[in-house]
Amino acid sequence: MPNSSPFLGKRVVLGVGGGIAAYKSVELMRRLVDAGAFVSPVLTAASLKFVGATTFSALGSERARISLFDDDDPIPHTSLGKQADAIIVAPATADLIARYAAGLADDLLTTTLIATRAPVVIVAAMHTEMWQHPSVVDNIATLRRRGVVVIEPEVGRLAGGDTGVGRLASTERVLAAVEGLFLEGRGLLLGKKVLVTAGGTRESIDPVRYIGNRSSGKQGIAFATAAARFGADVTLVCTIAPPDEPGIDVVEVESAQQMFDAVSTRVADGFDLVVMAAAVADFRCKDVSPIKIKKSQGAPQVVLEPTPDILAYLGSVKPKNQILIGFAAETGELESEARRKLKEKKADFVVANNVLEHDAGFAVDTNRVTLVYDDSVLAFELDDKRHIAIKVLSFVAEWARINGVWPK
Repeated sequence: MPNSSPFLGKRVVLGVGGGIAAYKSVELMRRLVDAGAFVSPVLTAASLKFVGATTFSALGSERARISLFDDDDPIPHTSLGKQADAIIVAPATADLIARYAAGLADDLLTTTLIATRAPVVIVAAMHTEMWQHPSVVDNIATLRRRGVVVIEPEVGRLAGGDTGVGRLASTERVLAAVEGLFLEGRGLLLGKKVLVTAGGTRESIDPVRYIGNRSSGKQGIAFATAAARFGADVTLVCTIAPPDEPGIDVVEVESAQQMFDAVSTRVADGFDLVVMAAAVADFRCKDVSPIKIKKSQGAPQVVLEPTPDILAYLGSVKPKNQILIGFAAETGELESEARRKLKEKKADFVVANNVLEHDAGFAVDTNRVTLVYDDSVLAFELDDKRHIAIKVLSFVAEWARINGVWPK
């Protein structure tokens, strides 16, 4: 478990409602504990029809609680509510949502929800017709107005055998939402405007084929997501599926020229930080065939020409109080190549990684990077790409304030 985990030392109450998806909360609890959280499971009476208290007691940080009346703690709802850094309810059934919205407190979970000032995350799960019922729609709207984070159900196979909206959101999606609550408190980039590029560009040969690279865009997406959760107003120019994250304005492109056009037309909008994480192709076809090239015609003669150098352009027009971060995906001479790019492109930082490493290259969820800046080098050990983004942005934000780039 990395020490940078935003869950480390946090106290989380995990409420489990009475739905078939209750079994998935076991995995959610395990992941929270593994990430460093102290998890207190609170089970409703209805949930016990689907899961056992022993499982939650064994895997949680303390025994599962069920009753509002406890010999060891005369007011368990108050102690749980006051101590919690966050409360997650998964699954949240239509009945549980209705009682919470109405302010009813007739069991341990609902009394804890009413007795807390901690942020609450509701992970809804129910059949499609129930989710779409006007009463549920109104109750969800009520909870949102009160500041409750509602994670809507996903589309998938339901308990009745049919398919539709109602399936409990993935564990990853829930963890990301809760992580965002903890990160938002730091406010490192509150009020800042951030531009991020992500993904590998595609340069057409004909309408079917293209020149591309192996970049998945995961690290760039991680930077955009982390910046948004740090409070920034984020613009993401990407060639891949964008994240479902509030606070991110997405601009989808495909080629290097399209990315250059999207970035160059927006760079004058007063961005405080530009993160050029995209893997932009260095070359493109000089002449793109308007129709598919047939194999029977023999191997085509492909003539290449340079694509626009987006990072160099940004370095040439960079205003005084803007920070520019470039990226270097290398197969050797990591630091020297990053240092060269830092100087030639007039960037403030270059994030470099060795893409030949199986656990820190393309399309994996982890990374190991070297941050080059000024006359210094900072190495980040192997970590989840989300945590790499958090660490780098935290360091850059602090560096900007210490050096007077951003006013305090």
